[in-house]
Amino acid sequence: MAKLCVIGTGYVGLVTGTCFADLGHRVTCLDIDENRINMLKNGLMPIYEPGLKQIVDQNVEAGRLDFTTSYPEALKGSEFAFIAVGTPSSEDGEADMQYVKSAATSIAKNLDHPTIIVNKSTVPVGTGDWVAEIIHDLNGQVTPKFSVVSNPEFLREGSAVNDFMKPDRVVLGSTDLQAANKVAELYEALRTEIMITDLRTAEMIKYASNAFLATRISFINEMANICETLGADVREVARGMGLDRRIGPAFLDAGLGWGGSCFPKDVKALAHMAVTHDTHPQLLQAVMDINLNQRRHAVNKLDKALGGLQGRTIGVLGLSFKPNTDDTRHSPSLDIIKMLLAEGAVVQAYDPQAMKASKAVVPALELCQNPYEVAQDADALLLATEWNEFKFLDFDQIKTNMRGKVILDGRNIWDGEELQRKGFLYFGMGIPGSK
Repeated sequence: MAKLCVIGTGYVGLVTGTCFADLGHRVTCLDIDENRINMLKNGLMPIYEPGLKQIVDQNVEAGRLDFTTSYPEALKGSEFAFIAVGTPSSEDGEADMQYVKSAATSIAKNLDHPTIIVNKSTVPVGTGDWVAEIIHDLNGQVTPKFSVVSNPEFLREGSAVNDFMKPDRVVLGSTDLQAANKVAELYEALRTEIMITDLRTAEMIKYASNAFLATRISFINEMANICETLGADVREVARGMGLDRRIGPAFLDAGLGWGGSCFPKDVKALAHMAVTHDTHPQLLQAVMDINLNQRRHAVNKLDKALGGLQGRTIGVLGLSFKPNTDDTRHSPSLDIIKMLLAEGAVVQAYDPQAMKASKAVVPALELCQNPYEVAQDADALLLATEWNEFKFLDFDQIKTNMRGKVILDGRNIWDGEELQRKGFLYFGMGIPGSK
C-alpha cells in the first residue's frame, strides 16, 4: 500500500484519488476550495459522476481516503503527489497554467522527503520540465530528491470510474525510469498495457489522442451535411465505414458536434502550441471550424422548418454536453440556445442534471420539470443531449402538448419514419429529407 496525495478534486482528481484508494492505497485529496472539501467531508459530491459517490463513501469509511485543504497535511509521508488541477483555455487557446504553477510552488515549499510528482492534468508539452524547474528554483540545493512523471488522464465524464478501472492503456513519461516504474506499480492491479516514454512524448500523446477523436466527429458531421444534400443516410454510411477494421465504428455518430472540458480545450491548445512553434495546424483548425458550424447548421434547420425563429417557442431536451454528467462546458446545446435566443426565439428546456448550471450561463432560459413540459406549446422540439430517459418518450403526449409539429433529432436516436407517421415533421442530422 502506497501513500498518495492528489491535488485537485475536480473530475480527474477526485476520480483518480478515489479509485487509487479503492485499489488499496492510502490517499489524501487536497483542494484549496474550502467549500468543496467541506462538502466531501460531509459526504456530499461536488460533481455528478455515476458510481463515484458509492466508492468515495466506501473508502472514506475504510479509512483509505480523506480530504484536506492543507498541503503539509496532505504531503506528509506521501510517496507520490499527483497534480490534477484545471488548465482552462484562454481566448487564443493557450492553456492557463496558474493552478499547476500554484500546486508546484506549494509542493516545493512543503517538500521535506523524497517524492515522485505526477502530472495528471492535461498540460502543454514541456510542462514536466517546467514543474521541475519551479521546484529547483524555489529550493535550490536543499531540495529533497524528487522526480517528475507525466501520467496523462483518459477519463470520459459519465464513465470516468470505469475508464480508470478498465483503461485501454496507462501512459507514463519521465527522464527517471525508476520513478516511472514506481508509478507503474500503482496501476499493476489493473492488468493493462503500461507505456513508458519520455516526458514530452507522454504529454503529446494526450493531445494527439483527443485531437484525433475530435477529428473523427467533425469528419462524420461534415459527411452528414453532404449526405443531406445528396440524399444519402449518414447512419448507414457510418455503419459501412465502421465495419472496415482499419476505421472502426467509434466516434462516428453524426450530431451537433463535440463539447465538454477536454476536446475544445485540448484541440485549441494543440493548435496554439503548433502556431507558436511555427507549424501550421490546418487540419486542427478545420476540425474546430466544422464543429462550430454544426451548431449553426442546426439553428438554420429550425429556422427553415419554422419559416423564421422570431417569437417561436423552441423546446430543448438536454443541456449538458453529453449524457451522464452535469457539465455544460462548451455544450452544443447551450451554444444553440444562445443562437436561438439571439434570433428572437423563446427557449424552454429540461435536463436531468445540468439545469442549475445552464441557468447560470443562460439566464433567459426557461427551465421545465420534465420532457412533456418542454413540449408544452412549443413550435419545435430539439433533442440536444441523448440522455436515456429521452429515448422512449410518449410521442402521442408530446404531440398533444406541442403547438407545432417540427422535431429536430440532433442525435439521431428516434425513429423518424414512426414520428412522421404520427404527423410530425421529423428532421435528423445527415438523414435524407432533413435539409
